[in-house]
Amino acid sequence: MSTTPNPAPTFNGTVYATAYAGETAYVGGDFTIATFNGRSYTRNRLAAFDVRTGALRAWAPSADARVRAIAVSGTAVYVGGAFGYVSGARRDSLARLDAGTGAVHSFKHSLSGQPYSLSAANGRLYAGGNISSVDGQARSRLAAFSLSTGALDGGWRPNADSTVEAVTATTDRVYVGGKFGAVNGTSQARLAAVHPSSGALDTGFRARPADVVHGLAVNGSAVYAAHGGPGGRVVAYGLDGTSRWNLTMDGDPQAVTVLDGVVYFGGHFDNVCRSARTGYQGECLDGKSRRVKLGAADTGSGTLLSWTANGNGSEGVFAMAVHTSLRKVAAGGAFTAINGSLRERFVQFG
Repeated sequence: MSTTPNPAPTFNGTVYATAYAGETAYVGGDFTIATFNGRSYTRNRLAAFDVRTGALRAWAPSADARVRAIAVSGTAVYVGGAFGYVSGARRDSLARLDAGTGAVHSFKHSLSGQPYSLSAANGRLYAGGNISSVDGQARSRLAAFSLSTGALDGGWRPNADSTVEAVTATTDRVYVGGKFGAVNGTSQARLAAVHPSSGALDTGFRARPADVVHGLAVNGSAVYAAHGGPGGRVVAYGLDGTSRWNLTMDGDPQAVTVLDGVVYFGGHFDNVCRSARTGYQGECLDGKSRRVKLGAADTGSGTLLSWTANGNGSEGVFAMAVHTSLRKVAAGGAFTAINGSLRERFVQFG
């Protein structure tokens, strides 16, 4: 993967979510302006662009507050966040948009709390966050909806006892990460797997992380988690939850994704530590390799790779995504430069 950014829009506010579908990339956050090739366009917290050229699409639904999560399924783009209206239509923190036109779909629910993460698979839209009810029905940080009818799934009701920050679904599991200490009344802190249709805790996955999970990515043989903590870590877990390797940083990784044998991670770190030993505020005690807000490691061994796409600022990267067929990696956040060149809040590599 080149460290030279591909053409892509930039934004005047923080990017919190991004997703690829076909030859389009979707972006959400706090921005109100998108810029491409020196021209600025109104984009109220949602935007889309051509993956190959970087040019903005006409797709421009308007959210009235932060968009924090995006998931795409077929011709539907699902968005979650702090908003109450999308393109003038009342939508309480969750909406379905047409992937081509941006039109707001009739899919509509009343939520107490907000989705922080969305994942579409198995005929369902899975949502995790600080949700406590949907349409007056109690939910404990997790909920699911039918992709075909939009109805709340009454049978999928796993219970997490604190905030869920990340949800990633596969055909046989839904992985959830966050601040929780128990799922379905069973001690299973910060990282768990539940059944995709019943919501039952999958006891075949028994990870035991000590720190909050901010982001998750899955490939065929492993689960990769971005953990907070003293310094923060990226950890690879086997499908049984056994820790395979970990990398320690001097700040939290907040997003992680995987492509072609490489784990890409982003956050608010400035260095990757050469050991797991950290000191005050996560300082690396046994040496460090400079990686500012972005880094990459080998999926099998966890070896830090030479890929260096240094960002800037204090908050760093909040969202990452990959396009598997076009071999693209996207990162969004609060940075304004990559390797010293202006690249405000969003970057795509290829």
